[in-house]
Amino acid sequence: MHEPRIKYPEVAPDGLKAMLGLEQYARNSGLEHALLELVKTRASQINGCASCLDMHTKDARAAGETEQRLYTLSAWAETPFFTERERAALAWTEAVTRVAESQVPDAVYAQARRHFSEKELVDLTLAIVAINGWNRLSVAFRTVPGTYQPARR
Repeated sequence: MHEPRIKYPEVAPDGLKAMLGLEQYARNSGLEHALLELVKTRASQINGCASCLDMHTKDARAAGETEQRLYTLSAWAETPFFTERERAALAWTEAVTRVAESQVPDAVYAQARRHFSEKELVDLTLAIVAINGWNRLSVAFRTVPGTYQPARR
């Protein structure tokens, strides 16, 4: 385990406020909460962000997500456990997160557009931008996982 580097929320509170604004927008966009937690967890798996994985798997469980789906999320394409809309969102998440590798293929875009309106796809992309940002902050500054507790609903 690495030692934490910088407590970025304390050092740059206005930057944190900006990130929280984007997060709030995505959360209130109308996209399903369960879908957003799957997207956040999948991007965090790709980016190797232990802190975000700790947070979003706990949030997903608190919202009723099943263990089976969380355990198989990294192999979602090989399972029957996800809806077509979720599969489109997960494929979009992977392509946007790996944008330097994939340039977001037309086939992935076409699949996403079959399941999301233009606004929903922009909102989903903003949610992916947000989690990728949180992943990069947490990995770069070595945020320690394990203490997060989901808010009571």
